[in-house]
Amino acid sequence: MLKAVVIKQKSDKERLLSLPYIQRTKEKDAKKWISSDLIKVILGPRRAGKSVFALMLLKGQDFAYFNFDDESLPGQEKIDLDELLSEFKQIYGETKYILFDEIQNLPNWELFVNRLHRAGYNLTLTGSNASLLSKELATHLTGRHIPIEILPFDFMEILKAKQYEFSGNKLLLPEEKAKLLGYVTQYMINGGYPEVVTKNVEPRGYLDVLFDAVLFKDVIKRHKIRFSKQIDSLGSYLINNVSNQFTARKLANVLAFKSDVTVAKYLAYLVEAYLVFSLDRHSTKVSLRMQSPKKTYTVDNGLVTAKAIQHSPNSGKLMENLIFIELIKRGYQPNRELFYYKTRNDREIDFVLKKGYKVVELIQVAYEVTSQEVEDREIKALLEAGEELKVNKLIIITWDEKREEKRDEVTIYFMPLWEWLTQDPCCQGDALLVTSTPLATPPKG
Repeated sequence: MLKAVVIKQKSDKERLLSLPYIQRTKEKDAKKWISSDLIKVILGPRRAGKSVFALMLLKGQDFAYFNFDDESLPGQEKIDLDELLSEFKQIYGETKYILFDEIQNLPNWELFVNRLHRAGYNLTLTGSNASLLSKELATHLTGRHIPIEILPFDFMEILKAKQYEFSGNKLLLPEEKAKLLGYVTQYMINGGYPEVVTKNVEPRGYLDVLFDAVLFKDVIKRHKIRFSKQIDSLGSYLINNVSNQFTARKLANVLAFKSDVTVAKYLAYLVEAYLVFSLDRHSTKVSLRMQSPKKTYTVDNGLVTAKAIQHSPNSGKLMENLIFIELIKRGYQPNRELFYYKTRNDREIDFVLKKGYKVVELIQVAYEVTSQEVEDREIKALLEAGEELKVNKLIIITWDEKREEKRDEVTIYFMPLWEWLTQDPCCQGDALLVTSTPLATPPKG
């Protein structure tokens, strides 16, 4: 039985390796670690391209492959792991490179991985569960792994998929700028899931089904939740309210939960499954940060469209969610390097970006600056926050407005969304690799 699965999956591996591939932004940096003896752990939501990314990282190596999410398996707890290794040797030979897909489906996987690592195997793992990073990995593989987060396509990857070569000179032609803005609009509404981008599947139906599948496999089934309708309602509510503030108590009241403790627990499960993110308020006072409302975002704008209750899209909310998730893709970790902020006069700043202990940039999102009153409000919030946080890089991202405004000897930059999206990611977050532990020096070559 196991032999047949390994043979079938070897065929799957070879087929996937032969398909056309959109090179991911993180591939160049990730390749530096392939020959390292650190365990490579590729994390991210289902259907975001983790498996293909991992396969392409190992392309050119002689490696074994096994997918623990294969429906033909009898039940992961019944897999004889010694038999699996024996089948690997028979089918793949003596290779020391192994890729395990969706490793979280194997009970006590970390014990098996540790055993193989001690035996000298070069391991690459993928997982659709963010807690692998914060719990199992930190506990069992401390200092012996390099986590890499793969989310749905960023905007530059979408342009690659559309075979659109971006250059500033092109945008001097009205038809080229219109084409680029069309891609931005598609991204803002339909998101960046590879199937949606490359195969033009109908996003609403596809992502609605994907949401339900992730909710069942990675939340309800994994955590043995009895009241599945409640957590479905919570997920849908949060996705329909991206960029809004919430507290567990308020959610409990709105959704008729008996306890805000249950809401907090279910929210953690949704974050763990990469369906939603919660963003803390920036403060040097831990108590204020913990007690303040959080803001909700989701991993892909297509999910907002798929789960939308409203009849027309809220462009401002979609744009804010898009910028949030692009910041994550550029290496900013929520609640560590990325926050929202409230000034002493209760003016809100959408995004606070940090490097180490220092705040380096403030971003406001305004789809349209429709009046002087709106402009003054956004600028006043930035100036006040900039003074309080001792930062002078102040940006307002709009749909298509580019200019500078000087107030009190401080410059506020108005930047169009398309320009911000096409900036070099290396000019943004410090790291494309996401890690919870200090990194070793990557091997040369």
